[in-house]
Amino acid sequence: MSRELTRSQQIERSIIKKYRKELWNPFTYAVNRYELIRAEDSIAVCVSGGKDSMLLAKLMQELHRHTAVPFAVKYIVMDPGYAPENRRRIEENAALLNVPVEIFESDVFAVANAQEKNPCYLCARMRRGNLYARARELGCNKIALGHHFNDVIETTLMALLFGAQLQGMMPKLHSTNFPGMELIRPLYCVHEDDIIAWARYNGLEFLRCACRFTEGLETGELQGKRHQTKELIRALRKTDPNVEKSIFNAIHELALDTFPAYKTKGVEHFFLETYNRD
Repeated sequence: MSRELTRSQQIERSIIKKYRKELWNPFTYAVNRYELIRAEDSIAVCVSGGKDSMLLAKLMQELHRHTAVPFAVKYIVMDPGYAPENRRRIEENAALLNVPVEIFESDVFAVANAQEKNPCYLCARMRRGNLYARARELGCNKIALGHHFNDVIETTLMALLFGAQLQGMMPKLHSTNFPGMELIRPLYCVHEDDIIAWARYNGLEFLRCACRFTEGLETGELQGKRHQTKELIRALRKTDPNVEKSIFNAIHELALDTFPAYKTKGVEHFFLETYNRD
C-alpha cells in the first residue's frame, strides 16, 4: 500500500511530473546547453523569496540529488531589510519546500531607499555584491540567480527601446569585482507563465519585490519601464504567439556583419575598419 505524500513531496513531484515539460526540461536544457555547472562546482543559490528563486532552489536541489556531475550547493537568503512579515513568509516557504536556507542580513534597503535617483539600480548592484561576498565566504565559486526566459527578452527590448543599445542578458558571466567567481542563470529557458502556473497549482504564495519604493506597483501608482515592456510584448503576442520565441532566438543568431558599429570587451568597432578589405 503506497503511503500518502506530504504537501512538500507533492510540490516536488509536480516539478518533475506534471510540469516536467514546462519546468524541468527547459531547466536541464539550459544547464547543459550553456554549460552552467561543472564537476566540483560549489554553487550558492540566491533565494530572494520570490517565485522564481524559490523554484530555482527546488530545481537545483533535485538536480543535485540525481545528477552524475558532482557539485555542491548552498541556499542563501539575503535579508536587505525586509518587514518582519516578509521575512517570516520566506522562512515559512523555505520550510514548506524543504529548502535549507541560510539567512544573512544587510542594509541594502536603507541605503538604496535613501537615494532620490535610481534606487532600484543601486539596490540591484548592492544585492549582487552582498551575495557574491557571502557566497565567497562560504567557499562557493558560483552564484545562481532566478532570471528566466521572460527576463531575458524583456531586458533585450528595454535596452533597445529605452537604452538606445542592442544588449542581451547572458546565461552566465564572470564576475568583474570578485575574481574567480561566476554568475549563472539556470532558469534561462523557463517561461514565467509556467512558473506562475506551478505556484498556483500548488497554492503557493511568494514575495514580490518587498521594498517600500515599489509598493506602488500593486496599485498601479508606479509604472516602470519593465512594466511597459511586458505590456508591449503582451499586445504583440495577440497577433503573433511566437513573438517571444523570435526575440529569444534573435539574440542567439546575431548577424554582426549587418551592424555599422558594435562593442566587444569594452572596445568600440566601426564597420569601416574592415569594409575596404572585403
